[in-house]
Amino acid sequence: MIASSDIKTPEQYFASLEEPRRSDVRGLHDAIRKAAPKLKPEMIGGMLAFGKYHYKYESGREGDTGVVVLASQKNHISLYLGCSGGDGYLAEKNKDRLGKVSVGRNCIRFKRLADLDLKAAMELVKKSTKRHAETAKKGA
Repeated sequence: MIASSDIKTPEQYFASLEEPRRSDVRGLHDAIRKAAPKLKPEMIGGMLAFGKYHYKYESGREGDTGVVVLASQKNHISLYLGCSGGDGYLAEKNKDRLGKVSVGRNCIRFKRLADLDLKAAMELVKKSTKRHAETAKKGA
């Protein structure tokens, strides 16, 4: 569930959620802020993004996203790790460490925060943040 365009701040996003989802999303938000304090949280595309950046593909497609993105979907919570390296996608490579979750290439999905191995997930948030900073430095 993408948040309405009326929602402009993380606090408004949290307020739009019902319990227990609100507590789970806020808890994950707090953990991300602690793991990656330099990534400013803001709303992008109806989701809570940390560390906004602009991307542009060779195809010409471009847009804004975050280094890490958090979203409350209809049936689960999604945590997106937006950076991959030469050795693959962080979420996909570490799926066995993340708990009772479903994993795509860069997305970790779970029903409740208790299902996620938070320590392992925050290690990946730190790695994603570091990889993004290294990539941005090379591109500059």
